Amino acid sequence: MAPNRAALIALTALAPVSWGTTYAVTTEFLPPDRPLFTGLARALPAGLLLLALARVLPRGAWWGRATVLGALNIGAFFPLLFLSAYRLPGGTAAVVGSVGPLCVVGLSALLLGQRPTARTLLTGTVAAFGVSLVVLKAAGALDPLGVLAALASTVSMSTGTVLTQRWGRPEGVGPLALTGWQLTAGGLLIAPLALLVEGAPPAVDGPAIGGYLYLALANTAVAYWLWFRGIGRLTATQVTFLGPLSPLTAAVVGWAALGEALTPVQLVGMALAFGATVAGQTAPRGRAASDASPGPRRPRTGGAVSPAEASRPR
Repeated sequence: MAPNRAALIALTALAPVSWGTTYAVTTEFLPPDRPLFTGLARALPAGLLLLALARVLPRGAWWGRATVLGALNIGAFFPLLFLSAYRLPGGTAAVVGSVGPLCVVGLSALLLGQRPTARTLLTGTVAAFGVSLVVLKAAGALDPLGVLAALASTVSMSTGTVLTQRWGRPEGVGPLALTGWQLTAGGLLIAPLALLVEGAPPAVDGPAIGGYLYLALANTAVAYWLWFRGIGRLTATQVTFLGPLSPLTAAVVGWAALGEALTPVQLVGMALAFGATVAGQTAPRGRAASDASPGPRRPRTGGAVSPAEASRPR
């Protein structure tokens, strides 16, 4: 793997690693039971900040495309993932989300004409199995609405990311502006839902303000910019197999900062999921050169998956 490509993969991987810290920040610093407000506080300020930095607005068809991508990647994804996390046992939502690479493979075949390979299917299966060993715990009957919400959130983000690669970026527009468009559109879609379901914003103290700032800036503005930047410069398969780093990071943070134990089974699962992530970074022969160039892209094969945490939305 070329050094510049390895560096690009490493930078893109910082996004799911950052998302893996969300559970700890949310449970330790933020007001409880306000998932929609948390999603709004993450998306809208981050989107407006990136818009101010990029100073570029959509034109023509991109008003509609930015709205669709913002709805799929942010506006629908956040509420659905939060709903699944609150209605399912700890880790179950993450396991459903971990099938995202397989979902992306199917959507890429449908929307981009990429024929799935046996290696990709096997790697995706191993990744999902490894994540399940890390986060899944014994539980009773699963809530049907929670399962449907988890599946819908996975399909939503997967579809949004495949469309992001299919549509590329307008001429002269960088990933900073594209990310800002999506976060702003998604935040505006979440805002009325948060007000209707949760009411007025909660009272916040100093730690909560710090937590919201971290989520809005590092965890959302920077992380999503890195993620969408990676989608534009790497193959879809490479990006999508970085997703398991999120629940793995959540497990490590839980062990290191929250005193949670890691069992031998979880360690095996982490090794499997991490191995699948590394295996997924091998670009198909003949594509490396074309995929390495930056800037606006034509539609390409593949897509990416939304990461999920151990028991909470990212």
